[in-house]
Amino acid sequence: MNYNVLRYFSVLAQVEHYTLAAARLGISQPSLSSAIHNLETELGGVKLFEKSGRNIRLTEEGRFYREKVDAALHELDAASLTLKESRHSAPVVIRLGCVSGSLAGTAAKQIADYSKKNNRVRFRITESSAETLMDLVRQEELDMALVDLTDRDRSLHFRKLKEQGFYVVLPKEHPLADRREIEPGEIVEEPQIVFNYDVNKSFREWASGVHSEERVQCTVDTAQAALDLVAAGVGITCLPFTCLQQREDLRYVPLTNWHQALYMCILYDKWLEPPVWDFVELLVKSLRDKHNEPIIL
Repeated sequence: MNYNVLRYFSVLAQVEHYTLAAARLGISQPSLSSAIHNLETELGGVKLFEKSGRNIRLTEEGRFYREKVDAALHELDAASLTLKESRHSAPVVIRLGCVSGSLAGTAAKQIADYSKKNNRVRFRITESSAETLMDLVRQEELDMALVDLTDRDRSLHFRKLKEQGFYVVLPKEHPLADRREIEPGEIVEEPQIVFNYDVNKSFREWASGVHSEERVQCTVDTAQAALDLVAAGVGITCLPFTCLQQREDLRYVPLTNWHQALYMCILYDKWLEPPVWDFVELLVKSLRDKHNEPIIL
């Protein structure tokens, strides 16, 4: 049912005069007559108006229909007004994905500051692997994602934010715990706790030229689990500095010649509400600013 036609009927039912109704609606009288005729046809041939001298008046069916139409138009108008009035105050949900550790420091501070300055904004944060997050961006389940690798899928757009160094996490009594830095080849034979970072899937590539096989003791999905297992003596692990914690039972030694890039991933040609897009630009700028790097432990 066409909204405009119902509005035409409502005005004509009020004034019961085609010329006056057409003038009030800002349309021609033939257009109004045609619209009412089509409406009566759509209703199965019901006559909504009948002639009364030089004017018209509602039929019994017309009076019944006017009551229902006016009530429906009132509800629609009220709903439209509510939407217009609430447009600048309704909550806006920013759906952000992130690989583990990427929210530490600068990103978390920006989320906190942006929430305080924008009362409408709510954040829904999903932590997972880069591959899963990119799939969620493709499916428009996420507005954006902080990921540590890129994809050749042209539907996705990647903006490089920064590079982060990796550290070898060791028990405090480990022979290498007091070193200033460690070469990948020096730990390739150590029992490995593999964290859910893509770089850990190719540790042999880090230690190119070393023929020993790496020893994966276990794999974990969170940095916290990796740290706890190292402290328990299960093995060692390699984590980006954003995942490190102040702990007396662990030592962190820089892993030489290895950095992992962090990217902002969004969907090409996807419209984002202004508050969401403003946050994207703010986050990109802040993460690219080297002065905002967290202090290395």
